Amino acid sequence: MTSSTLVYPRRFASLVKIEHTLFALPFAYVGAFLAVDGVPSAHDLVWITVAMVGARTLAMGLNRLVDAGIDARNPRTATRELPRGLLRPWHVVALCLVSLAVFLVAVFQLDPIVRWLWPIPVIGFVVYPYLKRFTWLCHLWLGAVDGLAPIGAWVAITGKLPWQSWILGLAVATWVSGFDLFYSLFDEEVDRAQGLHSVATRFGVRGVFLGARLLHVTTVACLVTVGLGLSVGVAYWLGVVVVAGLLAYEHWLVRPDDLSRLDMAFFTMNGVISVAFFVFVLIDAVAS
Repeated sequence: MTSSTLVYPRRFASLVKIEHTLFALPFAYVGAFLAVDGVPSAHDLVWITVAMVGARTLAMGLNRLVDAGIDARNPRTATRELPRGLLRPWHVVALCLVSLAVFLVAVFQLDPIVRWLWPIPVIGFVVYPYLKRFTWLCHLWLGAVDGLAPIGAWVAITGKLPWQSWILGLAVATWVSGFDLFYSLFDEEVDRAQGLHSVATRFGVRGVFLGARLLHVTTVACLVTVGLGLSVGVAYWLGVVVVAGLLAYEHWLVRPDDLSRLDMAFFTMNGVISVAFFVFVLIDAVAS
C-alpha cells in the first residue's frame, strides 16, 4: 500500500483526533461493567465499542466542520485539515454520514430501548459547536454529552437507567467539563478577540482554576456515591483513590501563574485517568 493511498485515512484520523477516543471509551466500559456487576458479553462490548467510535467520530467531524472558520483565524488551530485545505467540507460531511450510519448499526445491535434514545447524543453533538458563540456554559454542555457514554452503555446492556448510572454519568460530565475549562486557556486571547465565550474569557485564569477544582471534587464525590450504591469491591475503591490522586496531580501541574505544563495536564493525564479507573473496575469485576 503506497503512502498516497494512506494520505486520506491519516488526514481523517488526525481531523477527529482518533487517539483521544481514549478519554471517553474507558468510561463507557466502566458503565457496562458496573451495569452487570461483572463482565459483559463479548457481543455487548463489541457493539458498545463500535457505537462509541462512530459517535465520537461524528461529534468531532461536526465540530471541525462548524468551527472551520473560527479555526482558520486561530494560530493554534489554523493548521488543522479544513483550514489548510487538506480536506474539503464535503469530505467531512461524508465522514459524518458514515459515522452516523456506523453508530446506528451498532445501536440496533443493543437493547431495543436505545433505538429510541439515539437522537439525544446526536442532538448534543450538533448543538455543542455553536454554544461558544453564545455562552460560557459550553464546557458544561460538552461534559454532559460525554457523560452520556457510561449512561448509554448501561442502558444499552440492561435496558434500565438506575440512579447509579446517572451519578456515574455526572462523574464523567464534571471530569470532562473540568479539564475542558483548562483547555479553554489555550485560546483565551484569541477567543476574546473573536467574541467567543468560555469560562476563561468570562472569569479569567483564576475563574478557570476555581471552576475546575469544584468540578473535579464533584467527580470524586460522584464516584464515591456510585460505589456506595453498588456492591463493588476493594479494587473499585482503589480506583477512586487513584482518580482522586491523579486529578490532584493534574491540578498541581498547572497553576494560575504557570501554564507551561498545560499540555501534559490536559492530554496526558486525562488519558491516564480514564484508563486507570477502568483497569480497577475491570479487576473488581473479574474478582467478583
